[in-house]
Amino acid sequence: MTSPPPLRLGPVDAGEVLTLQRAAYVPEARAHGDLDLPPLLETFEQTKDALGDPACFAWGIREAGRLVASVRIVVDGEAGLVGRLIVAPDRQGHGLGSSLLLAAEAATPPTVTVFRLFTGDRSVGPLRMYAKLGYVETHRTPEAHYELVHFEKPRVRSTGPVR
Repeated sequence: MTSPPPLRLGPVDAGEVLTLQRAAYVPEARAHGDLDLPPLLETFEQTKDALGDPACFAWGIREAGRLVASVRIVVDGEAGLVGRLIVAPDRQGHGLGSSLLLAAEAATPPTVTVFRLFTGDRSVGPLRMYAKLGYVETHRTPEAHYELVHFEKPRVRSTGPVR
């Protein structure tokens, strides 16, 4: 099944994004033994501010009007900092995260030459997905009871029409 095309998200979507974010990160928090993950502590105002930041390109996928996936890419010079890639728990494993991330990468300003992101070392699905999408581990940083795995991917320039 092909996923619907991604839609640009903004401050008006903050409530839905925050609800989805909390639902998606609870299993991650449990896997890492850390219920204080930043995405779970983010407030409505912080989400609204992030989605309104001109450097933040936020995208989402809706199915029958319901927000089921979203991602943010913050442009920082030549880097696109990928964050908060989330998929509703009941829709995980259907390719929404991969297709959304690839679409968001393609939609970032042409000044972005590299994408960077991180995830927890116990995030089995995301770790597998990032490697499959061409992200390469660059280093790890320690957290309380786990490590953050940092990835990087050079931007791939299209040489012809997308099919």
